[in-house]
Parts: sequence; C-alpha cells; structure tokens
Amino acid sequence: MNQLARRLGVYDAALIVMGGIIGSGIFRNPSVVAKLVQSPALALLAWALGGVVALLGGFVFAELAARRPSDGGLYAYMRDAYHPVVAFMYGWTLLLVSQSGGAAASAVTFAGYFEPLTGVRIDERILAIATLGLLTLINCLGVRAGSNVQNFFMVLKIAAIAGLIAAGALAHPVAAAATPVVAPHSIDALTALGLAMIPVLFAYSGWQTSSFMTGELKNPARTLPLGILAGVGGVVTLYMLVNIVCIHVLGVAGLMNTKTPASDVLQAFMGSRGGQLIAAAICLSTFGFMSNQILTAPRVYHAMAKDGVFFKPVAWVHPRTRVPILAIALQGVFAIAIALLGNYDQILNYVTSIDYVFFTLSALALFVFRARDARAEPAERPAFRVPGHPVSTAIFMIAAGAVVLDTWIKTPRDSLIGLAILLAGVPIYFIFLHGRGSAAGSTEPGLP
Repeated sequence: MNQLARRLGVYDAALIVMGGIIGSGIFRNPSVVAKLVQSPALALLAWALGGVVALLGGFVFAELAARRPSDGGLYAYMRDAYHPVVAFMYGWTLLLVSQSGGAAASAVTFAGYFEPLTGVRIDERILAIATLGLLTLINCLGVRAGSNVQNFFMVLKIAAIAGLIAAGALAHPVAAAATPVVAPHSIDALTALGLAMIPVLFAYSGWQTSSFMTGELKNPARTLPLGILAGVGGVVTLYMLVNIVCIHVLGVAGLMNTKTPASDVLQAFMGSRGGQLIAAAICLSTFGFMSNQILTAPRVYHAMAKDGVFFKPVAWVHPRTRVPILAIALQGVFAIAIALLGNYDQILNYVTSIDYVFFTLSALALFVFRARDARAEPAERPAFRVPGHPVSTAIFMIAAGAVVLDTWIKTPRDSLIGLAILLAGVPIYFIFLHGRGSAAGSTEPGLP
C-alpha cells in the first residue's frame, strides 16, 4: 500500500493551525463578548485570558505531537492513551457532525455573500455544493495542491484582518465611543467574565485539526509543535488587536449595540465601502475555513481504516497523488449532504460539548503519556515539553471541562443529542471490529 507523502513544513503547519481557528466569527464575536461584560477592560481581559488558555492548549498539543507523531493526530492520541473505541468515537463525530457540518456551514455562508459581492445570481445551495465539490477535487490532486489553496486563502484572510486592524487604528472614534457605560459590580463582573469566556474559547478553538496532518508533515515531531505554537500565537495576536481597534473606534457602548462590529469599524474609516470590504473578507474567511476542513479531516478516516475499524478502501492512497482520495471524497459527500439538508447550524450545536470533551481528554492523555514514557528504558525526551506542567496542563484541562459543563447547562437537549451521536459510535466500532476479525479468520488455513 502506498504511504502518505511528507511534503508539508512548518509554514504549512502554522497556516493550517490558523485556518482551523479563524472563521468568520472574529468579524462578529467582539460584540457578543462586549454585551456580556459591558466594560472595555473586561472585554480585553476575556480575550487575553482566552488567548492564554488557547496557548496552553497549543502547548499540550505540541507536546502530544512531539511524543506521539502518529498519523491522525488527536485520533491517535485517544487510541494510544485510552482505547481504540474512544478514538473511533472521535473520528465518528468528525465525519457525521463537526468537520462535515463546519464545511457545509462555511459553504452556505460563502454562497450567501457571493451574489451581493459579484452581482452574479446563482442559487445559493447549488453554489455551496459546487464549491464543496471543487475543493474536494482539488484535495484529491495531492496534499500540496490542497494545502496551497488553504494557505493562499489563509494569507488573504490574514491580510484582510490586518487591513481591518490598520483601518481601526487610523479611524476616528464614532459618537457612540464616548457614551459612558456603568461598570458592573465586582461580583457581577466576575460572573460576566466567566460567561464571556465561553464564546471566547470557542473562537480560539480549532488548532487540533493541524494534528490530523501528521502523516504528511516533514519531521512531524519538530514541525507540528512549531506550527501549532506559531499558529496559535498568531491568532491570539490578531484577535487581541481586532478587539482593541473595535473598542477604540466604537467604544464598548457601540460595540454592545451592533451585530457587525468589523463592518462598523471600516465604515468609520472609509464610509459605505467598508461594508462591502467586510463582506469580501467574510467570503474569503469562509472559503478558507471550508478548505481547511476538507484538507485535514480525511486523514483521520484514513487512519481509522488503516487500523481496521472503518471501511478498508478508505485507507487506500492513490499511487500518484499520494493522498487518501476515497477518504477525501467521503468527507466531501457528507459535507454536501449536510448542505442539502440545511440543518448544519443545529448539527454544530450538537457537537459543541463533544469537541471540548476530547480537548479535556487530550490534556489528560499528556499525563498518561508522560507517566508511560518515564517508565520506558531509556526514557526519551521529546523535542517539546509543556512549560509549567503539570499546573499549566491542568489549567487547560479545567477550562475545557468548564466549556463542556456550560454547554450542558445552557443547551441540555442539544448536548444530549450530541452525546447520543457520540455513543452511537460504540456499537458501530464493534461491528467494524467484528468484521475485521471475521475477515482475518476466513484467511486462516482450513477455512473457506
């Protein structure tokens, strides 16, 4: 069987990390946080604390990658730290819900902005499906082709956000910026800050997708940690600067009373054309995010099939392009199906708590691997170690667990459905396992 080709370096890994985190939310999320905290200092503190948690998560995944540079990334960490069924449940939710739903949602958002920007009238659903099909085809041509598209749109996305930051720095504050807002009392402020951390942490999540590409990274034990740290650090810097300019131009009162803060900042700088530019930036951002989802997730299904717990053909790697084209096609088909069904927003709600369950388990896996490696003879020192471990790792684990708890409290129905989808993977795993055992048994001497 042909193997995946190691053609990606640190630069690719960093852009894949940033592409997995930055969607269209940063163009809207500053107002969500401002409404919760009603204070410029608390708003910036929430984003700063979220950045610290994101960096801690980046540290955790960087050491996991250094210790276990295995195909499939997070999937492999779950398999090796706990049990293959835990890893299968993760891959199962990626295909059925999170990655497919994320790609579908991005495709429909992209299609919604296409006509106002270009004047070309195309049915939104047809355009969304065509875009998903195009990206699926590009990724089947090779990992370099897929990553080049992802990188190109990620660079454009960074340029768009940098342009927003520059415009905000040069723009004069609007009248709303001078409107005073009554600061919450200390106890209320702590409560508000805690509530604001949830959307902030969601905005920072997504770095885990880069780990899926381990099998195609050059020297992954070194490349992936560097890419994760550079990518997460870059996102934290951009997010902080976006919030600073939003508060500078709009003030916390103006930020609280808008659903389009980025558009308002650009309009303060250049008038009505600002709204058009933000629409273009959101178009770029959603297309880039869609590209990231289709590039990364199929490597997990490929790893599952190699382990014998998924359809065997999905493990096949094309001899010329050296990519798992059936796994990529499978991801594209599921994303298109969800786009056709049109219920991707609800599906994404189901998986919200599930993602952070696996973030929590990833932090715990680092404790497991450290203990195992310490008993190994001789013990190998990885290329990267989490600074401040075990305290820093525990902080990230607690923060991720808090997000899970919050989603269960706020959306118990959706969380239960998400849990049901996750647990449905258990019998499916054993069906595949039984099938593998039967196939192996049938090849033994004396059996038909």
